[in-house]
Amino acid sequence: MEIPVKKNETYMVDIIDQGYEGEGIAKIEGYTIFIPGVIKEEKCKILILKTTKSHAFGKVLEIIKPSKDRVEAECSTYQKCGGCSLRHMNYEATLNLKREIVQNLVDKTLENKIEVKPTIGMKEPYHYRNKAQYPIGYDKQGNITTGVFANRTHDIIPMQECKIQHPVSESMAKLVVRFLQENKISAYEEETSQGIFRHVVIKIGKKTKEVMCVCVVNQKEIPKERELADYLLQNFAKEYPEYELKTIVKNINTKNTNVILGNENIVLYGEGYIYDKLGDYTFKISPMSFYQVNPIQTEILYNEAIKGANIQKEDIVLDLYCGIGTIGIYASTFAKQVYGIEIIEQAIEDAKENAKENHIENIEFICGDVEQALSELLDSKKVQPNVILVDPPRRGLDNTTIQNILKVQPQKVVYISCNPATMVRDLKQLEEKYEIKGIQPVDMFPFTSHVECVCVLNRR
Repeated sequence: MEIPVKKNETYMVDIIDQGYEGEGIAKIEGYTIFIPGVIKEEKCKILILKTTKSHAFGKVLEIIKPSKDRVEAECSTYQKCGGCSLRHMNYEATLNLKREIVQNLVDKTLENKIEVKPTIGMKEPYHYRNKAQYPIGYDKQGNITTGVFANRTHDIIPMQECKIQHPVSESMAKLVVRFLQENKISAYEEETSQGIFRHVVIKIGKKTKEVMCVCVVNQKEIPKERELADYLLQNFAKEYPEYELKTIVKNINTKNTNVILGNENIVLYGEGYIYDKLGDYTFKISPMSFYQVNPIQTEILYNEAIKGANIQKEDIVLDLYCGIGTIGIYASTFAKQVYGIEIIEQAIEDAKENAKENHIENIEFICGDVEQALSELLDSKKVQPNVILVDPPRRGLDNTTIQNILKVQPQKVVYISCNPATMVRDLKQLEEKYEIKGIQPVDMFPFTSHVECVCVLNRR
């Protein structure tokens, strides 16, 4: 097939659909073009940026006929950073789009053509993130700066009141940068692997109002670290007296890598962790541990999962990829016994602390790779679960875990997913033995293309 469009040329197109990342889809002579920032049923003038044999990528130059769902974006940098790829749509339309994305995956992949439920949105879909990771670098004038990376690059865009980050996070990062500027302390440069400060990571307890600041650095010793801690404590208290800077941690990362955190943490102030509450439970959060970034929606997500699991008082529950134990601790109230498995050692230590903190005795946490630890739990310890909860990373379940689930055949499987594509792929392997009772999308990340889902499966 001859490609009907040429790179660097302009075309008029009708947007006929939306892709899985929220981009618009147009066709010219049957040839597919993906265009970010446009909406289904719009007419646009576009520039072709790249072509392949099967599809092209374009950039919108002008909206000729706008959609009724188009709004004026209130963020000036969203098109550059790529974080909020749906900022140009009204919020209700983004919820509908996310449901359609999951529904399309179900329709294309599964035998059981279940109807996906409407996406549960937020009442106030702004400033919802309790964790921020800001790179430290230099601007074009050679001044130390922080902000967010431009989409698909490591060029730093200075922050301008991000609509999804907590204002406390931005203030903390700016305080760090101000101290570095005043004391002429260097930022890390990827090209040379030289310089000291790489990132600032901030974690916030939404309900406890406790704040953690993690300074990620390229060497063990940093100049004036005692003065830095004092500076942050004094100035943060002036800006946000209702919050408490509970701990400041130095994280050592000397590797030439895109991974933000290194493996070594040194506490500069406080105890090295903060607490937050989800529902009736208190959770300990350390620099390395995973904790959902939108706690308001997390409560909704977990309540949907527990409701779907319908756990009985004699049930044995497995919580795979348990993190710091949040969903397992939720489930423990209803179950006879819960076992949680997680590969990150620090997360398991936090999970055990969380069980103690919440006075829960019917839960056991195991540190190990889910694939191996689950096999040992089933084969060596002869654990017979009635309910299995899974909350895997974006890559989904590995084949061994799926086969173990099929071998044990618990009464219920509840699949919590941050990636509907891999979730639906895994459901296809389970649907012969399990009936999919429902898929509930939850908007954990408003105005982005990401959607979290809870799927409940009953053994046939």
